[in-house]
Amino acid sequence: MNLFNLVKIAIKALLRNKGRAFLTMLGIIIGITSVIVMVSLGQSSTLGVRDQLSSLGSNMIMILPTNQMREGVNMGNSTAKSLDLKDLKSLEKKSKYVAQISPSVNSAAQLVFGSKNHPGNLQGVAPSYLDIRKYKLSQGVVFNDEQVKRYAKVCVVGKTIVDNLFEEGDNPVGKTIRCGAIPIKIIGVLESKGQNQMGQDQDDIILLPYTTVQKRFLGIDYFNMLFASAINEESSELAATEITYILRENHAIQPEAEDDFEIRTQEELLTTMSSITQVLTILLSAIASISLIVGGIGIMNIMYVTVTERTKEIGLRMAIGAKSRDVLYQFLSESVILSLIGGVIGIILGIAIAFAVSTVLEWTFVVSQTAIIVSFIVCAATGVFFGWYPAKKAAKLDPINALRYE
Repeated sequence: MNLFNLVKIAIKALLRNKGRAFLTMLGIIIGITSVIVMVSLGQSSTLGVRDQLSSLGSNMIMILPTNQMREGVNMGNSTAKSLDLKDLKSLEKKSKYVAQISPSVNSAAQLVFGSKNHPGNLQGVAPSYLDIRKYKLSQGVVFNDEQVKRYAKVCVVGKTIVDNLFEEGDNPVGKTIRCGAIPIKIIGVLESKGQNQMGQDQDDIILLPYTTVQKRFLGIDYFNMLFASAINEESSELAATEITYILRENHAIQPEAEDDFEIRTQEELLTTMSSITQVLTILLSAIASISLIVGGIGIMNIMYVTVTERTKEIGLRMAIGAKSRDVLYQFLSESVILSLIGGVIGIILGIAIAFAVSTVLEWTFVVSQTAIIVSFIVCAATGVFFGWYPAKKAAKLDPINALRYE
């Protein structure tokens, strides 16, 4: 019996019980759909994280003080004083692989303009911070080094600040807002960046000279952290190593002693986030794959019922010359076709659902060709694996006993 006839007979047999065939395929459909959706969304989220980190600066480096311990209690790193102006000047002077560097000092303050107010987090930085973090101005200018030296009461704000403090259509540049009790003049507005992958509003930001935040708001002479950018993406690790050497020398840290700071590159963050999303994708896909096993068991069960129902038909075929292998191939082909049709429907549904979810979440839509190919192979394998034993049972029937079966 040739392949064409096998497929033709199998499809006719399945069409005689359309409802039962569909219910049998349902487990396969759900399993394949779930796997395609999980893999696609996992890759979309990974790509989104990569794009998000790239928008922050693919060669960005963050330098943070380590957590402080006082009498055995972890105080965190917010009060650590291990990064200061001496470190900043040393890195600017000695580093060959660092293109730009900016301190960062934070302070909470209520922002007020007229009758409107908004809770804000003041971020004191150097003018180079905008280039390091890939921020662009939509209006006005950024503060300069001279204003940094004078602790100037000027700032650059994000769109969320503008929307909350000013009427629609108002130009905030040149207006003075109060940050707590201190008047600050707006000299620039940042282009909107929207939310990042974590749902954080990147436009809810107000940037001031770091000296202004240090002297006028906090009364400190150290930094909460340093932001730097390597001369290029390939030099990020070299720049991190160079920064480590300079800071250890500045802080007089002995060779066997641990650093009192830590350095994070974008590549490290990307690797960490990618690892997390990959593990979650694999875990969820594994859970979804249980539906494939359930679907395969359903196929085996229905094929057993089919063999029992068609015992006389099998006996008749064998009585007129059909060989055992012809019967085996006939029922095996029904099992495989049942599984493949379910797989194709599952793949189409999976792609459609992944596209819909990506659209709603505003993620980049990604279809994994590997997942589709593997799913198709798994469907065929499921049909063969779970259909083999019932088909083998049918092939071993005695023709005389089969013809007598009631």
